[in-house]
Amino acid sequence: MALERTFFIIKPDAVAAGNTGNILALIEKEGFSIAALHRVQLTRAQAEGFYAVHSQRGFFGELCDFMTRGPVVIGALQKEEGVAAWRTLMGATDPAKADAGTMRKLFGANVGENATHGSDSLENAKIELSFFFAGHDVNPSA
Repeated sequence: MALERTFFIIKPDAVAAGNTGNILALIEKEGFSIAALHRVQLTRAQAEGFYAVHSQRGFFGELCDFMTRGPVVIGALQKEEGVAAWRTLMGATDPAKADAGTMRKLFGANVGENATHGSDSLENAKIELSFFFAGHDVNPSA
């Protein structure tokens, strides 16, 4: 198995609900190392740039509104098969369909407000990490 680094966001709904600590505790309990962590307020330009892949979809404006409505926590996680492990821990996009014990089942309200984001591939993890973090911001030994 390969040690992989992946990107995550604790979304504004989970931050506003006071679930940041609960989510970080689950991340560590599941054996992830946290290589970088920031609490930030995304600008509209950052949200639009980050979610540009969805720019032609009907929900793009609503997504950007949501992601800029309050602070988020962004970070880099590391673990064996980290991308897949994080996707599994997050659960299905729709919290109603997510497995018990997953982030979205525990902390998500609906498809739009589902508590967390995670890279869907190693390639996208590298792109998403570089969007928010300079190389020196991520702990190389995590």
